[in-house]
Amino acid sequence: MIFDHDGDSVRTNRATVNGTSLHYRTGGSGPALVLLHGVPKTGYHWRHLVPKLTPRHTVVVPDLRGLGDSARPAGGYDSATMADDIAALMAHLGHASYSVMGEDWGAVIGYQLAARHRDQVNALVFAEALFPGFGFEDHTALTEENVSTGMHLWHLGFYFQPDVPEMLIAGHERELITYMIKNERSHPDTATPDAIEEYVRCYSLPGGIRAMLSIYRAMLVDAEQNREAARKKLDIPVLALGGSAFIGDRNEARMRLMAHDVTGHVLDAGHDLAEEVPDEVAAVVLPFLAGRG
Repeated sequence: MIFDHDGDSVRTNRATVNGTSLHYRTGGSGPALVLLHGVPKTGYHWRHLVPKLTPRHTVVVPDLRGLGDSARPAGGYDSATMADDIAALMAHLGHASYSVMGEDWGAVIGYQLAARHRDQVNALVFAEALFPGFGFEDHTALTEENVSTGMHLWHLGFYFQPDVPEMLIAGHERELITYMIKNERSHPDTATPDAIEEYVRCYSLPGGIRAMLSIYRAMLVDAEQNREAARKKLDIPVLALGGSAFIGDRNEARMRLMAHDVTGHVLDAGHDLAEEVPDEVAAVVLPFLAGRG
C-alpha cells in the first residue's frame, strides 16, 4: 500500500480511458501532479515520495498501460499512445491542468504528455531517462566507453528480439527484476523486499513480460515521435533530475534540446531516485513545483 502524509492509505481505483483500463492511486490536496513510473517498476515506485507531496498536491499515481495492475492490451505501447492514456485519465478525474513527474520510461512518456497536451501540462520533472531518437540507441553499442561507464544497455537489443526474451525470462522474472533493480542503484539496499515482491507479482501476471517488452519494442516509433515533437520546444518549466552514478547530467543536456526553460540537478544516487533518495528528491521537486497549477 501507499500512504499519504497522515498515514492514511491513498485511494485506489480503475478507469477505462483511451481504449484500455488503468489502475491508479490518488491522494492529497492542492494542484494536481501525476507521477509516471518506469520499467521494471509500477506505481509502487513512488511510495516514499507520495507522503512528502500530498500536503501540497493532489497526487495521481497510475500504473502505466500493460504494467502493474493496469490492463495489458495487445498494442498501444508507443510513448505517444501511453501519454494519451494519462491525459485521458487526468481528464476523467477532472484535472484540467496539472504537473507531470516521470522517471525512466515514465519520463519519456511524460515528455510526450507535455508535448501533446500543452494546454493541460504546466510543468515537467524529467528524471533519469535517455531519449529514443536523441542518443538512447547509442548505448546499445558494445563499446569500451559504454562498458567502462556502466552505460552499455545490453538489454535493449535483447528485448527487441521477438519471442526469445519471453522464452528465456519465463519462470525467471524474479531473477531478472531483482538484478535490474539492484544493479542500477548506488544504494541497492533501497530495493526493499516489499518492492521486489510487488514488482515480481505484477510482471509475473499473464502478459506482464509481454507488455514490458512491447514498450522497448516501440522504441523506433518513439524515436520518430520524439524527433517530431522536438521541432517545437516546450514552453513550460522543466526540471531534469539525474543520478550521479547513472544518467547524471545527460538528463539536462537532452532536455535542453526539448524545452526552453530547463533546470538541472544531479543527486548522489543511481537510477531509481525516488526509492534511493526520496528526501533529496522532494527537497528539489517541491520548490520547483511551488505556485504551479
